[in-house]
Amino acid sequence: MNASRTAFYAGSFDPLTNGHVDVIRHACAVADRLVVAIGVHAGKTPLFSAEERAEMIREDCGPVTGRTALEVITFADLAVDAARRVGASLLIRGLRDGTDLDYEMQMAGMNAALAPEIQTVFLPSSPIVRPITATLVRQIAAMGGDVSGFVPAGVLRRLKSRFPRS
Repeated sequence: MNASRTAFYAGSFDPLTNGHVDVIRHACAVADRLVVAIGVHAGKTPLFSAEERAEMIREDCGPVTGRTALEVITFADLAVDAARRVGASLLIRGLRDGTDLDYEMQMAGMNAALAPEIQTVFLPSSPIVRPITATLVRQIAAMGGDVSGFVPAGVLRRLKSRFPRS
């Protein structure tokens, strides 16, 4: 039997970075359908709206998905609950280093207790993108630094409109 596999990759993606794109590319190798889920939380004020983040993901990740169907959604509850709603059997998590692994192992354990039918899959980041974080990208851009090596072209364009000095 050749069952379709849906993977669920959750994050804030504020902004989308080359690290996120790397994880998405790797996730497409293990899934027929990839749902990229933008977490929205009332207490946080993101740099980009959820709609802008979704546009960036569709624009800059479409070319790397190959035959994998890409969907972008938002969610404001538990990731495992959102994953269930879209029929995902895999939770995708990117790992940059040992610090990520420690945290992600705890999350995987909790998610397995909450949703044992959904398997967490860890994907190591490619070496070139390991140091990139959305937080650092926002900080560098806000201070007028060059983030062109850390984000896709569409994101860079949007960052330059928000921070004209960058």
